[in-house]
Amino acid sequence: MRPHKAMSITMSITTHSQAPLSWKQADDNVHVATRDGEFAGFVEFAGTAHVVHDSHGNELGAFATLSDARRALDGSPRRATRSIRQTLRRHLSRARS
Repeated sequence: MRPHKAMSITMSITTHSQAPLSWKQADDNVHVATRDGEFAGFVEFAGTAHVVHDSHGNELGAFATLSDARRALDGSPRRATRSIRQTLRRHLSRARS
């Protein structure tokens, strides 16, 4: 009988490159960030707060000002990147359900 090998799954989290975030206003209430040409996340104004989402659409928090929200995204760890199209589709499908 063969001994069982333990399997482990690790999720790789990398830190940001030294390149700064680039911001563009995508809609009245949405600002999108990229770094090195890759989608990094977005901030949407939800009426009373600026809600930050990472490159996977995960909510990172809500902030009183757009500046604070942008700084929060800049300081968050980054995982493997996903295209802006994939992330926005995921976010929109969650909003519809």
